[in-house]
Amino acid sequence: MPLYMDVHRHVDATLDEVREAHERDLEVQARYDVDYKKYWVDDETGTIFCLFEAPSKEAGTSVHDEAHGLTTDEIYRVVDGDAL
Repeated sequence: MPLYMDVHRHVDATLDEVREAHERDLEVQARYDVDYKKYWVDDETGTIFCLFEAPSKEAGTSVHDEAHGLTTDEIYRVVDGDAL
Protein backbone atom coordinates (compact mmCIF):
# COMPACT_ATOMS: atom_id res chain seq x y z
CA MET A 1 0.00 0.00 0.00
CA PRO A 2 1.33 3.51 -0.76
CA LEU A 3 2.97 5.55 1.97
CA TYR A 4 2.19 9.27 2.39
CA MET A 5 3.43 12.21 4.44
CA ASP A 6 0.99 15.02 5.07
CA VAL A 7 1.81 18.51 6.31
CA HIS A 8 -0.38 20.76 8.44
CA ARG A 9 0.94 24.31 8.65
CA HIS A 10 0.26 27.07 11.20
CA VAL A 11 -1.71 24.80 13.53
CA ASP A 12 -2.70 26.61 16.72
CA ALA A 13 -2.77 23.65 19.12
CA THR A 14 -0.90 22.45 22.18
CA LEU A 15 1.17 19.27 22.04
CA ASP A 16 -1.52 17.54 24.09
CA GLU A 17 -4.18 18.62 21.59
CA VAL A 18 -2.07 17.28 18.72
CA ARG A 19 -1.64 13.95 20.54
CA GLU A 20 -5.41 13.78 21.12
CA ALA A 21 -6.09 14.50 17.43
CA HIS A 22 -3.72 11.67 16.45
CA GLU A 23 -5.50 9.32 18.84
CA ARG A 24 -8.82 10.21 17.18
CA ASP A 25 -7.21 9.44 13.79
CA LEU A 26 -6.33 5.98 15.10
CA GLU A 27 -9.91 5.43 16.23
CA VAL A 28 -11.42 5.99 12.76
CA GLN A 29 -8.62 5.03 10.35
CA ALA A 30 -9.82 1.45 9.72
CA ARG A 31 -13.03 2.77 8.13
CA TYR A 32 -10.91 4.18 5.31
CA ASP A 33 -8.28 1.38 5.11
CA VAL A 34 -5.65 3.82 6.46
CA ASP A 35 -2.81 3.14 8.89
CA TYR A 36 -1.37 6.25 10.57
CA LYS A 37 2.19 5.26 11.50
CA LYS A 38 3.70 8.26 13.25
CA TYR A 39 3.55 12.03 13.55
CA TRP A 40 6.03 14.83 14.24
CA VAL A 41 5.47 18.34 15.54
CA ASP A 42 7.46 21.53 15.04
CA ASP A 43 5.90 23.52 17.86
CA GLU A 44 7.80 26.69 16.96
CA THR A 45 6.11 26.99 13.57
CA GLY A 46 2.92 25.06 14.33
CA THR A 47 3.73 22.48 11.66
CA ILE A 48 2.61 18.87 11.99
CA PHE A 49 3.76 15.97 9.80
CA CYS A 50 1.80 12.68 9.64
CA LEU A 51 3.06 9.47 8.06
CA PHE A 52 0.39 7.03 6.88
CA GLU A 53 -0.30 4.11 4.58
CA ALA A 54 -3.47 4.36 2.54
CA PRO A 55 -5.00 3.42 -0.80
CA SER A 56 -5.01 7.14 -1.71
CA LYS A 57 -4.26 10.65 -0.43
CA GLU A 58 -7.98 11.24 -0.19
CA ALA A 59 -8.41 8.35 2.23
CA GLY A 60 -5.95 9.98 4.64
CA THR A 61 -7.75 13.29 4.31
CA SER A 62 -11.07 11.58 5.05
CA VAL A 63 -9.67 10.23 8.33
CA HIS A 64 -8.57 13.71 9.44
CA ASP A 65 -11.89 15.21 8.36
CA GLU A 66 -13.91 12.74 10.40
CA ALA A 67 -11.57 12.53 13.40
CA HIS A 68 -10.92 16.21 14.11
CA GLY A 69 -11.24 18.46 11.07
CA LEU A 70 -7.58 19.55 10.88
CA THR A 71 -7.03 19.89 7.16
CA THR A 72 -3.73 19.21 5.44
CA ASP A 73 -1.87 21.81 3.42
CA GLU A 74 0.16 19.28 1.46
CA ILE A 75 0.33 15.51 0.99
CA TYR A 76 3.30 13.71 -0.57
CA ARG A 77 3.62 10.13 -1.66
CA VAL A 78 6.89 8.90 -0.15
CA VAL A 79 9.10 5.81 -0.27
CA ASP A 80 10.92 4.44 2.77
CA GLY A 81 14.61 4.80 1.94
CA ASP A 82 15.38 1.60 3.87
CA ALA A 83 13.03 -0.30 1.54
CA LEU A 84 14.92 0.69 -1.63
